[in-house]
Amino acid sequence: MVLRRIHTNGVELNVAVEGEGPVLVLLHGFPHTWQVWEPVVPALAAHRRVIAPDLRGLGASARPESGYAAADVANDVAGLLDALGIAEADVAAIDLGVPPAFLLAAGHPGRVRRLVLMEALVGTLPGAEDFLRHGPPWWFGFHSAPGLAESVLLGHEAEYLDFFLHAGTAGDGVTPRFRDAVHEAYKGRAALKAAFEHYRALPESARQIEEAVHRRRLSVPTLTIGAAPVGDATYRQVKLVGDEVRNVRLEGCGHIIPQHRPEELLAVLQEFL
Repeated sequence: MVLRRIHTNGVELNVAVEGEGPVLVLLHGFPHTWQVWEPVVPALAAHRRVIAPDLRGLGASARPESGYAAADVANDVAGLLDALGIAEADVAAIDLGVPPAFLLAAGHPGRVRRLVLMEALVGTLPGAEDFLRHGPPWWFGFHSAPGLAESVLLGHEAEYLDFFLHAGTAGDGVTPRFRDAVHEAYKGRAALKAAFEHYRALPESARQIEEAVHRRRLSVPTLTIGAAPVGDATYRQVKLVGDEVRNVRLEGCGHIIPQHRPEELLAVLQEFL
């Protein structure tokens, strides 16, 4: 992968690029960097131009004081495509990358050819009631409380991050390279604060998604991929607002799909794209 620094929408992004051909943009989540996709990039880049940015505030991208709602991140991606002279692209996203990917496709359907959404809720759209029957995951509230999580976790980042990496692969572990990248990317108060700003913006992101689906239905062909713990909740949400939505469930797969089951993910992506 070639790493580039690209200015877009008022922020400088760290962007990994590899391959030639039709463009595929990969958007990561928490606690990830673009390197969450490394197990699948070589095969994808054999026939595509793969573009994997660190989201604003995360990884090696800049950490602005504001602009962490999904529409801001979607505009980052649109601006990234503009900066690279790309008219349209396929977009695949996981976890925190899903809401901005959804808004990019909903708001700029001519720019997104096909959309893949994995392991995340799409705002507060109906369809996730089973997943939320015991309330949202505990860390949503912890991360959302202003100033709390970064103060409590300072000096204990590795232990906290390893909880998510271990749980996200059902205990099978992630690649050592990815684990090291995550530990480095989320070390220190400033890095933690930027990460948690994405969670603090979730109510605004949900409002933006509600407005988007009231303006128009999602017309982009869309694939949802479920594993654990989100399962089919993403599909149940998106099928209510999308014209062409299909779902694949990866049984026995943990939340961090590209690290846990890269070969299965590749097969699904290559067939759909």
